[in-house]
Amino acid sequence: MKAAVFAAIRQPLVIQSVADPVAASGQAVVRLEAAALNHRDLWIQQGLYAGIKVPIVLGSDGAGRVTAVGSPVDAAWIDREVIINPSLDWGVDPRAQGPNFRILGLPDNGTFAEQIVIPVANLAPKPAHLSWEQAAALPLAGLTAFRALITRAQLRAGERVLLTGIGGGVALFTLQFALAAGATVWVTSSSPEKIQRARALGAAGGVNYRDANWAEQLQQQAGAFDVIIDNAGGEGFARLIELAHPGGRIAFFGATRGNPSGIDLRKCFSRQINLLGSTMGSPTDFASMIRLVEAKKLVPMIDQTYPLGDANSALQRMEASARFGKIVLAVV
Repeated sequence: MKAAVFAAIRQPLVIQSVADPVAASGQAVVRLEAAALNHRDLWIQQGLYAGIKVPIVLGSDGAGRVTAVGSPVDAAWIDREVIINPSLDWGVDPRAQGPNFRILGLPDNGTFAEQIVIPVANLAPKPAHLSWEQAAALPLAGLTAFRALITRAQLRAGERVLLTGIGGGVALFTLQFALAAGATVWVTSSSPEKIQRARALGAAGGVNYRDANWAEQLQQQAGAFDVIIDNAGGEGFARLIELAHPGGRIAFFGATRGNPSGIDLRKCFSRQINLLGSTMGSPTDFASMIRLVEAKKLVPMIDQTYPLGDANSALQRMEASARFGKIVLAVV
């Protein structure tokens, strides 16, 4: 089969033929129709991720048809249209992942290929209202957004939500999920265009976080926030604590701007602020996320689609940060 292989740090992926996967007991082979990129793929390619090994097929997100299974007990999956849960071996505790947890695409071969072998437990029926590209865009970013917003922050209808860094896949899914849950949402971005596009999707407002008084602007627009979802960390995190309503919840799952400094812990404990770390999600989170997408007929935002053979152009698009939505690879 053809695959986009990560063979050396900071070098382009190599499009080459690799051995077809074979399903062992409890596994399935999926003929992929589409795969999607995440920032994780770019960080691995640039050598900025732990546990890097080469060669490896990158990619955590994918959708396709099951062509084979490793055990007769799983034969009902054959020929079914599926999406893949990239959260492998979460463990038995829904509160946090276990010691064997890992994300598809490193150290296990991922979805930037024509086929993949995957545990049957990580298959889910593809939502019928989604195209292959839309379905492939959903898993990692959708799961991350759902756990942070719904499982960890326990969003309730009518609450005020702030999302930082709108435009990426996780932030856009968080916007869609929050609106579907009946919340009112504000966003931040360094791009006025992305703020306007978020407003067109239903956001109540937004501010440019490069403005020195961005937090004051948000206070004027919205007052305080019940829930804040952040993926950046950095110096701005302390301002998020100030923007939280007493008893508010701040869920965070990234630190692309570094570890925050200047946090006044007194503002957290005196105002009962909840700081909630989150990453990926459990099998229960994934199933609940799929049910929400199906019930509300939510459709992932697609930024641009590339053929599998042009995976390096897709990574360049990811690095440029100009996207609004998910970058997808059409495998066939």
